[in-house]
This record gives sequence, C-alpha cells and structure tokens, in this order.
Amino acid sequence: MCAKCLKQPAPISAEYFCVSCKTPFLNRFPLDFEGRCLLCRTGARGFDTAYCFGSYDGVLRELIHLFKYAKMKPLARPLAAQLAGALPLDRQFDLVAPMPLHWRRKWTRGFNQSELLARFIARRRRIPMKKVVSRVRATATQAGLTNSKRRTNVAGAFRVRRPQSVVGLRILLIDDVMTTGATASACAAAMKAAGAASVTLVTLARVDRRFAGASATGNGGANVTLRVGA
Repeated sequence: MCAKCLKQPAPISAEYFCVSCKTPFLNRFPLDFEGRCLLCRTGARGFDTAYCFGSYDGVLRELIHLFKYAKMKPLARPLAAQLAGALPLDRQFDLVAPMPLHWRRKWTRGFNQSELLARFIARRRRIPMKKVVSRVRATATQAGLTNSKRRTNVAGAFRVRRPQSVVGLRILLIDDVMTTGATASACAAAMKAAGAASVTLVTLARVDRRFAGASATGNGGANVTLRVGA
C-alpha cells in the first residue's frame, strides 16, 4: 500500500452535527435547541456519545474493505491512527472494548477487525482492552433494513460476559463502520444494563446520509483504485 493512498482519507466535515452522536446534517432543523438529533433526544441511542474519523466512501471505504475482506491486517496500524485522531484528547476512559463478531463470522473472516483497531487504541491511550461483550445471536445482515428493523434485528444479540467487569467504568467501544448506529446501540445498551457508567462509540467511518444520491465511491462518483504494494 503506497503512502499517498494512506494519507488521502480526510476527516468528516459538516457545519451542523448532533452534539451527542455527531451525525452530520445539511442544516440545523433536525436538531433541537440543545443540538441533539431525534434519535438522541428520544433515547434511541444506547451509547452516550459517538465520534468518527471520516465518511464511508472513496479511499477510506476501499482501505476498510482491503483491511476486512482482503485480510490486509497491517492496515490496522495506520487506520487505528486515524481512528485515534477522532477522539478528543481530554476525554478519559477506563476500558477499551471492541465490537464483537459472532463466532461463525469471526471463523469465516479469520479475525475481528474491530479488535485489531481496539488493541492499537488501548496502547495509545494506555488503558486496558478487554473483550467484555459477546455476540450471542447470529443476526441477518443489516443492509437494506429500515432504522427500526435494524434495531429489532440486533435486539438481544449482545451479552456482557462478566457484568462485574464493567460496573462503574467509562467504556470506549471500537468499531470500524457506523451506518445507522443500531448495532453499536444494542451493544452499548448491554454494557449500560450491566452497570457501565458510560459508553462512548468511536468508528473509523460512518455512512454519510446527507448525500444519499451520491455514489458510494465518492470523488464526484469517480471510482478510486488503490495501489497495493506500490
């Protein structure tokens, strides 16, 4: 992977963000007077706050696909560095937790990409990383489902292995991509129910729904080709 490609992804930018989940908006009208979106002000989010590095398109999307599906594990380090850049330095956490995969999916893929990212973040923050949550139910793919059906699909899919291990802790939940946040919300809700003081989500990329009609490849719809081994 050439250094030029690794430097191309840029942080997500918008004039209007939800103060809690950091969802970007084209204007302020989806936000209340405190700056919260509908899902946050109605309590539909299981996590307390969310941060993200960039949009799930263009070069960043291709890097994530190479990391996850082409099994290019060395990409974990540079991607984790970008992930770390999305977190405010003044935020304090007690534990880093990776988003778990169901054992069948992990066996098929060979590794959990979120766990690799979480290990780098834990070292950088000098706090422990623990796999405190298990995915106890295999769920159907979330692609094509509405927000409400996504939440139903993952309801009850997560369980904290040892509830006493999260009681009173400020947990940083690591995932690679956030689409609607339904999966992360269900995972965070399980940790909060077990006694976690707070759960903050940070993802490498998020689907930017401000431009629903735009090509997922980004760059004005032009395809992006990365040079592997250049």
